[in-house]
Amino acid sequence: MAEAPKAEDITHLPTDQLQGLEYCIDSNPSWGETIALGFQHYILSLGTAVMIPTFLVPLMGGNSGDKVRVVQTLLFVQGINTYLQTLFGTRLPAVIGGSWAFMVPIISIIHDPSLAAIGDPHMRFLATMRAIQGALIVASSVQIILGYSQLWAICSRFFSPVGMVPVIALAGFGLFDRGFPVVGRCVEFGIPMLLLFVLFSQYLKQFQAKQLPILERFALLLTIAVIWAYAHLLTASGAYKHHPEQTQMHCRTDKADLISAAPWIKIPYPLQWGAPTFDAGHAFGMMAAVLVSLVESTGAYKAAARLASATPPPAHVLSRGIGWQGIGILLSGLFGTATGSTVSVENVGLLGSTRVGSRRVIQISAGFMIFFSILGKFGALFASIPFPIFAAAYCVLFGLVASVGLSFLQFTNMNSMRNLFIVGVSFFLGLSIPEYFREYTAGALHGPSHTKAEWFNDFLNTIFFSSPTVALMVSVFLDNTLELKDSAKDRGMPWWAKFRSFKDDSRNEEFYTLPFNLNRFFPPS
Repeated sequence: MAEAPKAEDITHLPTDQLQGLEYCIDSNPSWGETIALGFQHYILSLGTAVMIPTFLVPLMGGNSGDKVRVVQTLLFVQGINTYLQTLFGTRLPAVIGGSWAFMVPIISIIHDPSLAAIGDPHMRFLATMRAIQGALIVASSVQIILGYSQLWAICSRFFSPVGMVPVIALAGFGLFDRGFPVVGRCVEFGIPMLLLFVLFSQYLKQFQAKQLPILERFALLLTIAVIWAYAHLLTASGAYKHHPEQTQMHCRTDKADLISAAPWIKIPYPLQWGAPTFDAGHAFGMMAAVLVSLVESTGAYKAAARLASATPPPAHVLSRGIGWQGIGILLSGLFGTATGSTVSVENVGLLGSTRVGSRRVIQISAGFMIFFSILGKFGALFASIPFPIFAAAYCVLFGLVASVGLSFLQFTNMNSMRNLFIVGVSFFLGLSIPEYFREYTAGALHGPSHTKAEWFNDFLNTIFFSSPTVALMVSVFLDNTLELKDSAKDRGMPWWAKFRSFKDDSRNEEFYTLPFNLNRFFPPS
């Protein structure tokens, strides 16, 4: 008769900090490795930084030159925001990039009759950009107020591990339409990119050169270089010559029109498109996107903390980071990036893929963003990497972030029917409701909310387009109303509570203390 297994053989004790990382938040690789890793994070951030302007600028009436300037501006502001966040915000190794959450209100502004009526395309582009800037400047006040007043810290007291699991997980899973559907536009190199990235980062990660696991650490850079060269070979050999125009746009390496339109040197500056224009309806719709960015970033910050082998950020640190993110959206409005900012989920995933959660690496990547946004031609060269290559990497990196969210289940009792109900319903509605809004919008060319009040439509449609936001509303409501009295242990609160306050865990000082002895002036709570 087989011997009964011991308890320690079938259970894994919960751990505050993720194990198995080579470098945590405040430990650094050698300078050479740090710079190379920083460049890798910069390359990855280009996907969203190019994709958003490529989608929006033509709708606004802009040409290739306008698109290049918007990409440069977005990268420049992205670099500044990332550096500010890692230095004074949460201090987590998180890239602050352009956000898709702002698409609904921005497209609504683009279709505003007063702007759409402008005959000259370039004048329409400038007028639309200034309207977007004005809306962003006003809406940024939401995050600034919620962050610096510590109101978001107060709200976060209603969060528990059970409530946060769907939010963090859907910060990754909710972006499924940016993954394989984009890879499928050009499977000739999209699928090889996906397979090669998994091969290098997982199966060949033991391969070392000079005691450095080079394939694991630089899997993304190496696979992008190989597949980009392959894509260029396909383009040069005329493989796409007789394909439809849409396929050529996605697959050819010479269709982006970025390098030819880019200036050699150009420094973005505030109000470069002219004075912003302000409209109450536009601003109110944009506020919904700022709230969505707030929720998505909260999930991404908690994932970044885990992948940097840090403890969960205390409430006031999270709130401080949101305040700085509001400053970032304000800068996006002042410079004219055509969208707001949020935490880059793909870059959070890359922390886990490389097993390097160093803050310095992300600060170096911010330097690359600023440097190459000023040197236009060089930046445009890297920015012309076809989107299916980035999407293949997203398939792995978004999934990795989602699994970090699932890892918070270890602190809860998943033999509790209450917890199973909350997690399951939150996940399902977090995926199902936004999918309904997407399908409805694709068919009707407007969202399910379609009243005469455009600002109200933008507000509702933006909120329910976001998987993490829907999941937060459902999970936090259920978690704080269902059998609350006797469920503290099942919810994971005894573990979670010690990270709410800065002073309750000695490790917080190591991870989250402000530089230059600034904690004297801003004492943590």
